Amino acid sequence: MTAGEVSLFPLSQGLFPEGFLSLMVFEVRYLHLVKRCQHEGLEFGVVPLAAGSEVQKAGEIEQLHGWGCMARIVQVEALQPAVLAVKCIGTQRFRLDEHARGAFGLWHGTITAQARDPACPIKEELQPLANRLGELIATAQQQGIEDRLPMAPPYRLDECGWVANRWGDILPIPSEEKAILLSESDCEARLRRIQKWFQK
Repeated sequence: MTAGEVSLFPLSQGLFPEGFLSLMVFEVRYLHLVKRCQHEGLEFGVVPLAAGSEVQKAGEIEQLHGWGCMARIVQVEALQPAVLAVKCIGTQRFRLDEHARGAFGLWHGTITAQARDPACPIKEELQPLANRLGELIATAQQQGIEDRLPMAPPYRLDECGWVANRWGDILPIPSEEKAILLSESDCEARLRRIQKWFQK
């Protein structure tokens, strides 16, 4: 595990390792962030919002959960002079330590990067989650919309961590739960938490 300081992008949906995230960037603080990351080859941290809104509002200060995922920019398209379509991929989970809001309202913080998931096989009772994800991928392939999925090959449907992270990206679960999932270092336990959402 390593520690360091990064710029932060609070979002309601969160992001998990190897998942794709599409952003429409138009606020000054995030236009500056994207340009800096592109120029310096930096990643930024995506953190689930505990309170507040994604778009900055006068007199409102966002509250952030204590866990997130680093994001690497893979594509930037200028739709208008001050509007960017940005595609990112999640790289590594982290614990958010000290953090503060700086110039233009841009958050930054000190993080502790977490170990990457081991190749943990899926137990029989959790296999339906992998099967259901496989069906979703197969349907997208048949319909010619595989590129719209928030994931890309190789599809590691035999690994707890990968399957749990993909459902973490896809499911419309509260940001608090996404933060808990990001904090879970045991990938099988993370998948079991996902299973509970399907049972509700």
